[in-house]
Amino acid sequence: MDRPRIDELLPHAGGSRYALVMIAAKRARQINDYYRNLGENTMGIGDSFTPPLISTRSTNLLTIAFEEIVDNQIEYKTPE
Repeated sequence: MDRPRIDELLPHAGGSRYALVMIAAKRARQINDYYRNLGENTMGIGDSFTPPLISTRSTNLLTIAFEEIVDNQIEYKTPE
């Protein structure tokens, strides 16, 4: 994975690599759930599956999540 680079990603996660991994993994699972339910045609009225927030050529869910983070589509708030 060349893009986005780690130095572009870290400021969006409060400088913590652990937080970055947790944010990206959670978002990748959300995108996976969206695609899985879309393919099964089980999208009901009460379902809240969020599609990818950016347009990308990537098919890797983790890369899509990282691109969303760099594009400020996902917000991380540091715990107080």
